[in-house]
Amino acid sequence: ATLLPFSTKEVIEHNPKLTLEELMFTGFYPRIYDQNIRPSSFYKSYVSTYIEKDIRLIKNIIDHDSFYKFIKIMAGRTGQVLNTLAISNECDISHNTVKEWLSVLETSYITYKLKPFYKNYNKRLIKNSKIYFYDTGLVCYLLGIKNIENLNTHYSKGNIFETFVVSDFIKNNFNKGESSDFYFWRDSQKNEIDLIIDSNGNLNGIEIKSGRTIKDDFFKGLGYWNALSKNNPKNSYVIYAGESEHKRKNINIVNWKSIYKI
Repeated sequence: ATLLPFSTKEVIEHNPKLTLEELMFTGFYPRIYDQNIRPSSFYKSYVSTYIEKDIRLIKNIIDHDSFYKFIKIMAGRTGQVLNTLAISNECDISHNTVKEWLSVLETSYITYKLKPFYKNYNKRLIKNSKIYFYDTGLVCYLLGIKNIENLNTHYSKGNIFETFVVSDFIKNNFNKGESSDFYFWRDSQKNEIDLIIDSNGNLNGIEIKSGRTIKDDFFKGLGYWNALSKNNPKNSYVIYAGESEHKRKNINIVNWKSIYKI
């Protein structure tokens, strides 16, 4: 049976005072909350067990040090378009090994590939998938983020927030027993939608912004894509790190606690 980490909704129902940064840093593995374990202690044990035992059941990877380096490098690329050749060069492993090890991370529910939305609209599109971790706490540990202060100033904070949001959609979809398909869209001119949810042909476009204050440029990508795709702005959402919820330009502004409502 597939058992993903907790969703945001599941955690804050029992821990309503947790801040966004605390959630992203702590992550969503049940044992952390059930046994009140420090995240650093939990993830150190988790990674050690995963590398030394679990991956042997999936694939007999002998070079544990190289595999650990590979996972850390992948953590630094969460929320980014996959470039397997660049990863191969950085890890000093073959291109085929990168593909095999990516498959291991997916099989063991460490990472998730977000595929590009292929509808052309007469534009050249990005063809590679994006990579996301299922758990932001694991990402923080692998990136050497020691505390909330480190997270707040870290160069990857925006990508970690994007990972937080995308993984929450995946977990909520799974928990509800739904079969929505998830994509991103980006053309050769760098026009982009962070997440497109296809529910039986009904498309929701979602922009993910780690800022706490709404800015006009949050709506640029959605406005462009809605005009191009003829999608109804009512099916568009900006998810951000702030608190308030309202509409602007017919687009729904949703805070990070309310992802499950979409």
